[in-house]
Amino acid sequence: MSKQPTTRPFRFYPAYCFQSSPTYDAWVKLTAADFHVLQLEREFQGQNIYFYLNHPIRFVRVVGVVVAIDDINLRYSALTVDDGSGATVELKIVRTSLEEQGSKVPTSATTISNVNVISQSGVFEITIDHRSLDIGTVVKAKGTISEFRGVKQLELKRVQIVSSTDDEAQAWAETAAFKSDVLSIPWRVTSAQHSEIKARIKADKKRAKEYDKRIRDYEVKKFEYEAKKAAHERQKESKREARRRKEEMIMNAGSLI
Repeated sequence: MSKQPTTRPFRFYPAYCFQSSPTYDAWVKLTAADFHVLQLEREFQGQNIYFYLNHPIRFVRVVGVVVAIDDINLRYSALTVDDGSGATVELKIVRTSLEEQGSKVPTSATTISNVNVISQSGVFEITIDHRSLDIGTVVKAKGTISEFRGVKQLELKRVQIVSSTDDEAQAWAETAAFKSDVLSIPWRVTSAQHSEIKARIKADKKRAKEYDKRIRDYEVKKFEYEAKKAAHERQKESKREARRRKEEMIMNAGSLI
């Protein structure tokens, strides 16, 4: 199994730098072995951000052969995939209840649009794009990182069946290239890049402040307009009431003649 270096000839950058990372907003292509060596760092506890070297990672893509299909309970099912790296990855499928589906059809849908779980009368089946999933099927899976009893899982968000050996080979080549070109090299933010990041943050804050000011100004003008409109309506109503009373007085005076 892959291991991260025990020594760290790199630094961890502040979270405000992460948007400039090549991995932070990407589906990071990992082998199963590398997936399990992702680490949490104390400075970023509770943010569900893992690291390979100093690369911040939230989203992961793996490609492998399905070696196990498990019906865990009414809320979860799981697939285990093996990519030949010396480790496997469990893909957690979150199921939706019949009440959430708004249907009484005995098919349990999932939070993934093209994945269904059918569990009824002794039948258990998982389909992807309406194709039944079997042991030996190759899948390309994308998800977020979670842990269960200290073991990392990939909570499935997107998945597709890899239909040809050429597509499978290409996917594994992409994973190898991404590790070689990106992950194996510590992420570095130059002084110039750091200045650009700070300037962008400052500009974003300025725009946000200006936007908030426009919203406040709009609310003040809206309040003033509504107040003037209400005052105008009260004035019109007062005039109508005065006219009505005057007319009543005239009619009453006429009736006394």
